[in-house]
Amino acid sequence: MEFDFLTPLDTDLLIDIKRLSSQHLSSKVVFHTHEEFPDIQKVAIAIIGVPENRGAHTYVEQEDLAAIRLELYRLFPGNWSKTIADMGDIVPGNSPADTYFAVSKVVSRLLKQKVIPIIIGGSQDLTYAVYRGYDDLEQMVNLVSIDSRFDFGKQDDSVPALSYLSKMIVEEPTNLFNYSNVGFQTYYNSQEEIDLVEKLYFDAYRLGEVTNTIAIAEPVFRDADLVSLDLTAVKSSDSGNFIHFQPNGFNGKEICALARYSGISDKVSAFGIFNHHATPQEAPLIAQIIWYFIEGVNFRSNEYPFGSREHYLKYIVPFEEEEIVFYKSNKTDRWWIEVPFFSNIHNKLHKNTLMPCTYEDYLAACNQEFPERWWKAQRKSIL
Repeated sequence: MEFDFLTPLDTDLLIDIKRLSSQHLSSKVVFHTHEEFPDIQKVAIAIIGVPENRGAHTYVEQEDLAAIRLELYRLFPGNWSKTIADMGDIVPGNSPADTYFAVSKVVSRLLKQKVIPIIIGGSQDLTYAVYRGYDDLEQMVNLVSIDSRFDFGKQDDSVPALSYLSKMIVEEPTNLFNYSNVGFQTYYNSQEEIDLVEKLYFDAYRLGEVTNTIAIAEPVFRDADLVSLDLTAVKSSDSGNFIHFQPNGFNGKEICALARYSGISDKVSAFGIFNHHATPQEAPLIAQIIWYFIEGVNFRSNEYPFGSREHYLKYIVPFEEEEIVFYKSNKTDRWWIEVPFFSNIHNKLHKNTLMPCTYEDYLAACNQEFPERWWKAQRKSIL
């Protein structure tokens, strides 16, 4: 059984949790204890700790994740209906590869059961393990990384957390359809990496671009399957990470907004928080990030994939040699753009597909400007 990899929560932590009032979030959570395992058939969201930190740039012994859990369960829930389970921890194996295997198996089982895993991880190379959890689903995967770096290091790099993305691109089965980076900082990335992002038609948004208009990131998350959050993308004055000091990055409010965008996306099926040390200083922000993600999941509109087209307005923008089709939801006023299927060439998508976009993309098309993400999506589908 895949869930045999999971160990129950510590008894002392459970005692502290039980002391909380019935109004706290803890009352809405089912816990993996030594006596009981959550009924997966009744769970919508599963929290899993993976204290595997051997892939980090500078190895720091991962502290107990109890501080994060206690901060989280001390918060008050919103008007939520989704059942949450804390399934305990995946204890690191003899090697990181052993941990990857365990994570992929647990994630795969949860995805098949339509349960959204929230991974409280160690180093960000665990993103690769979560990604491998999609293999049995036989679908293309869109990854969004909230990160100051692209992590395109060489595969034989001694620091897996800085090279996991290269591994995802080249290793079979190659299920990665799109990678989007939100919040990269140019001075942390070589020109070679920046050029590679352009060459592969991936999407990347600089930190300043996102912080100036946080809403531009919403369509990116709306098209994601897996979201990987590197906590070092948050500046240290807000995260409490003074082990690896980060003078610039997202602030606490912005990172929570991005977490909510992730949760409210109808498509996101896995969410991970990595590169933290579970210190008392970091724990409150991590807890609030998780809270906002769960809040988003509880307020999903369930309008994607599309149901009845009568709930959408269709806009056709003619160009000289073709036309671009947009859809606007009557329910949320959100926009999508249609990426056409070309039957005469190999196409990864095998059908017309809808890609989230913004109202500004529609206005640009009306001014005869091809939306950049639409242009990239067409070329990416035939690579």
